[in-house]
Amino acid sequence: MLAQLRALMQPPAGMAFDFSQPAGEPALAPAGGITWQVFANPVALFIGGVTAVLLELAEPSVRTGVWEHSSFRRDPGLRLRRTGFAAMMTVYGPRSAAEQLIANVVRIHRHVQGTTPDGVPYHANDPRLLDWVQATATFGFTEAFHRYARRLSALEKDAAFAEAQPAARLYGATGAPRSWSEWEGTLASIAPGLEGSVILADFIRIMGEAPILPAPLRPLQRLLVRAAIEITPEPVRSLPQLRGHGLRLGEATLVRALARGAGLLPLGDTPPAQATRRLATARPHH
Repeated sequence: MLAQLRALMQPPAGMAFDFSQPAGEPALAPAGGITWQVFANPVALFIGGVTAVLLELAEPSVRTGVWEHSSFRRDPGLRLRRTGFAAMMTVYGPRSAAEQLIANVVRIHRHVQGTTPDGVPYHANDPRLLDWVQATATFGFTEAFHRYARRLSALEKDAAFAEAQPAARLYGATGAPRSWSEWEGTLASIAPGLEGSVILADFIRIMGEAPILPAPLRPLQRLLVRAAIEITPEPVRSLPQLRGHGLRLGEATLVRALARGAGLLPLGDTPPAQATRRLATARPHH
């Protein structure tokens, strides 16, 4: 299972990229920082990504934009791999390549606009929406790592948000939270506008059924989705679509074992390992 999850960290077909080049070029996130540690754990990555999307889909404008303009419903596996690749590039990629990828996403988002079912116009490059997407992503990955892989200190949680700032600014999320307390402020300010929907229920169902992991591992896939629901904060956690769908008795222990096991196994030739080699080549040899 861990090998299958690790495979999700690799670029999808047609998007191959060598993270070990060019030698010595830094990434947007600091080498060896908390973000590098979090994103090297495929179990925390999967859980955290689902948590982030649950929070995003509770915001009406983000929900409409994601559901109407992405390929998620048609091919959730490919969509996840593309999103995962963008995350890997943002964290581990050489800065020049990460900046190029983000600029391309921003260009695509210029055309993502419309109106919610309630008649509210939205635009994907609206800084308010970008701030929420960036905030939920950093929260989701950090909290998943903290709850299931390794307990993080308050300073480490703050560092996760601080380390996300360079990428957030490039995306246009100029007001993304810079610390855990700022995240709590962001959540409190947007909470009154968060709501449940049929789309939220559809997302949970798709994530449990989609061929992301091989069929024999589908029960474990659903377990990780429940683990993501478990750490989703209020008021979203209590929405009818999520209520009763968190972890069952004893399952948290199993998820922690999987996440901690993932942290102990060799990474293989994944983006974190390649990026480590890229930066190691820049150090002087004595």
